[in-house]
Amino acid sequence: MDISEEIMARVRAWLSYEYDKDTRERVQWLLENDLVTLQESFSGDLEFGTGGMRGIMGVGPNRLNIYTIGRATQGLANYLQKNYPTVAELRVAIAYDCRNNSARFAEVAADTLAANGIRVFLYESLRPTPQLSFTVRTLSCHAGIVITASHNPKEYNGYKVYWGDGAQVVPPHDKGIIDEVRGLENVEAVKHKGDPSLIVRIGREIDEVYLSTLLDSPFCREKLSEAATEMGIVYTPIHGTGATLIPQVLRRRGFKNVHVVTKQRDPDGDFKTVVSPNPEEPSAMSLAVALAEETQAALVLGTDPDADRVGVYARDPKGELVRFDGNQIAILLAYFVLEREQELKRPRSKRFMVRTIVTTPLLDALAQAYKVEMRHVLTGFKYIAEEIAASEGKCRFVMGAEESHGYLVGDKVRDKDAVQSCLLLAEFAAWALAHGTNLCEELQRLYAKYGYWKHAQRSLVRKGDEGKREIEERMRLLRTTPLTMLGEEKVVRVTDYLTGRAYNPQNQEEYAKPVLHADVMEFETEGGSRLLVRPSGTEPKIKYYLGVRAPRFDAQIEAVLTARIEQIFNTIAE
Repeated sequence: MDISEEIMARVRAWLSYEYDKDTRERVQWLLENDLVTLQESFSGDLEFGTGGMRGIMGVGPNRLNIYTIGRATQGLANYLQKNYPTVAELRVAIAYDCRNNSARFAEVAADTLAANGIRVFLYESLRPTPQLSFTVRTLSCHAGIVITASHNPKEYNGYKVYWGDGAQVVPPHDKGIIDEVRGLENVEAVKHKGDPSLIVRIGREIDEVYLSTLLDSPFCREKLSEAATEMGIVYTPIHGTGATLIPQVLRRRGFKNVHVVTKQRDPDGDFKTVVSPNPEEPSAMSLAVALAEETQAALVLGTDPDADRVGVYARDPKGELVRFDGNQIAILLAYFVLEREQELKRPRSKRFMVRTIVTTPLLDALAQAYKVEMRHVLTGFKYIAEEIAASEGKCRFVMGAEESHGYLVGDKVRDKDAVQSCLLLAEFAAWALAHGTNLCEELQRLYAKYGYWKHAQRSLVRKGDEGKREIEERMRLLRTTPLTMLGEEKVVRVTDYLTGRAYNPQNQEEYAKPVLHADVMEFETEGGSRLLVRPSGTEPKIKYYLGVRAPRFDAQIEAVLTARIEQIFNTIAE
């Protein structure tokens, strides 16, 4: 294949002695053996988006490596110095996960910050992402960095930036950092070899503060029953950071019968036991489920590599293990927290919850029943954190949820927190046991009271530059020729969050414009079904979120809704 002169100029730059020997040798190998990868690696710059970067590891400006990490960190340092010109000591906390190169990338980031005169608090070993958010707040840092690609496949890594409130950066700081990164002309603009005394290693002392904060939650203060302490719990970190804290917090709470999946306990950036380290996928939880069957455990918990998402199984009244999807977990957590707040007689005025627009509307019914304001935000937990910050001191945040298995209760952390979620789910299971029920029965009871929503998601993965163009074309076609039917149901409302238009495609009647702005299309039918479509901001895929509803739940209705979902997805695929 032919490589453009523009790309070859970039390749020649990376073959110069400004770059290390291993990098140069790898670039040369690609030049001689793999022109496709070479082109993709040098076709552009790995984009520093609104929350940071995520991409395939490798050489070149369009891959994640020590040079793109250094460039991003130098941009952050420049922005911090411009934003805080009078601060005597800027402070940044850094954490990292189990992935290949994560520790090295964290060291590079720490060195670059120190070279810019910035105090760094660097974790001595891997830690969960929510703990990084907590650390930023606890140590009064101006920013934070976590090296992780969350649940992405093993070839990926990432770089997420947090602001001083402990949340991922949002406007105007995201754009400010991006502008600084783009303004760096070459590798020589990145500073290295900082003062080692500016890098402070942290670890167990912050662990203790974080765990104590979780255990001091008002939802965990009652003494567990003897039966609850013996309740079997299986946990898998899927080779990730959750192993550092989650078994510990469960045992310290009083759960004596906690089993950790041995084959997935130790850190492993290759994730050898799974196809994808994503607890949303049943295959990633299969070893945990097998161990639960062996030990007859009542509850199965699993977290992704950076421990901000949680997967859950629990036993139904027949003793069978049942998988909960992300929406069902959100419903259970929301109900437990709201019910416990009522039992504890916590103040009911000026409370709010937040969900993303692709998360189940059943949460709205729960919020209304407990007289809590419900707010809707775009996909991404940073938008939930933004709502918390905007209401600080004015309105008490209760809970935030997104359907992709991410949840937060209270405002001590400003990102989804699977460490906390695991503790609260175990707490709810213990509470249910004490009341002669279980999580499955509690969920069914909520469906009977508030109506049943069945949700499903499909993703179309398209990698590389060609895949990116295909995803863009699919979104364009949805705008120019919108769906008028979902299966056998007429679409009566189309909402284009990018253009700000909402209308009925049957008669072109205009509705009020959406408040939120994003590359999302939403289709609602006369029967109440809804489909949302958006390109992923972190992975090479386009996502389809479908929800269909019924007034109640039973086996027959479940079968009807399942068939309806398949019919709709088949129609979309045509």
